[in-house]
Amino acid sequence: MTVLGRRQGMVVFAVLAFAYFLSTLIRAITATISPALSVEFGLNARDLGLLGGGYFLGFAITQLPLGHWLDRFGPRTVEVAFLAIAVAGCIGFAQASSFSGLLTARILCGIGVSACLMAPLTGYRRWLEPVYQLRSGSWMLMVGSLGMVASTLPVQWLLPQVGWRPIFSGLALAVVLSIVAIAWLLPSWEGSRAPQTRPAPAAARGAYAQVWQNPYFQKLVPVGFFGYGGMLAIQTLWAGPWMTRVAGHTPAEAATGLFWINVCMLLTYWLWGWANPWLARKGYATDRQIAVGMPISMALLAILIIAGSQASTWAAVILVLYCVCSTTLTQALTGMGLAFQPELAGRALTAFNLVVFCGVFSVQWGLGLAIDGLRAWGWPEVQAYQGAMGLYALCCLGAYGYFWLRGGTKHLAPRQ
Repeated sequence: MTVLGRRQGMVVFAVLAFAYFLSTLIRAITATISPALSVEFGLNARDLGLLGGGYFLGFAITQLPLGHWLDRFGPRTVEVAFLAIAVAGCIGFAQASSFSGLLTARILCGIGVSACLMAPLTGYRRWLEPVYQLRSGSWMLMVGSLGMVASTLPVQWLLPQVGWRPIFSGLALAVVLSIVAIAWLLPSWEGSRAPQTRPAPAAARGAYAQVWQNPYFQKLVPVGFFGYGGMLAIQTLWAGPWMTRVAGHTPAEAATGLFWINVCMLLTYWLWGWANPWLARKGYATDRQIAVGMPISMALLAILIIAGSQASTWAAVILVLYCVCSTTLTQALTGMGLAFQPELAGRALTAFNLVVFCGVFSVQWGLGLAIDGLRAWGWPEVQAYQGAMGLYALCCLGAYGYFWLRGGTKHLAPRQ
């Protein structure tokens, strides 16, 4: 395999990071524009949850074939092809005239950007030294948080000026520019891998079996589904409605809260990028980070739920702390790539990403279903939100218990 020089590595990182920035902006924008969509299309909580989850559904259904295609054809070819679908999704969303049109376009957007993190991480597994893989993985997530920052106050400021439809048309144009940059500047995949690393057809068919049966992978499945996936579901959708419906904030105040959530996430991922090589040398690998961080995030979630509308002033602060502490779970992605040999890295990463984004879809839609269901049983709106979020918290507690039953921090440290 070919390790890139410093300058070329920086160019490759910048090009791939721009695409990932756009993908997370597209992912999180529904939290900011949800009040406008709810008014224009008459959406209830169930519809809003399904619309937000549609992106993650599209994202999830591509992950298994995506891993095989990444290992075989490489990041440049695969990401260019997928981003073309994202262009169609953004244009479709901008022109949608019904809820079904919005949902179809969101699914296309999810499919189209589904390679924007997996392609870089697969490439970094061959293009960068292990210590820089840890740093680049965290900094990709930092850039993703920058995209989520851009989806908050900047979008909120643009909405009265241009409306949400032209915003999506502009996103389509930006994705086209990203396609051009990737096609032009990313290195050839054939030149970055040794001939013997190409899997034989039988090995390719059995590769996912090796991933799913791996004890390290199995241990992290529930925390990836509920912990990591649920945090993304809250960050990209339900944090906004919680602040407006439970904490009593205006849409502008909620957008400000989302802005600070994502700014703090950005800074956290930046710090992870600097700290991870040092933590790895000290023995604080992925498992130990999860073991410490997840209980803190669950405690903060419990405080948010119990306080409800009584914590209106502090709701955004608690949500910030919850999301920041949950970033320990995101380190599992880089750790998963290092836990497998380079020729399996794409499939290992996309298999775990499938778990995460199935979790995002399930939690986003599940919370909406639970809120509407509890309200149908006569619960007031605030209590319905608290009850739905409480059910989610119990799922996180069960996932953490399974993590410890499967060995906690005791076995299968990732390979370097």
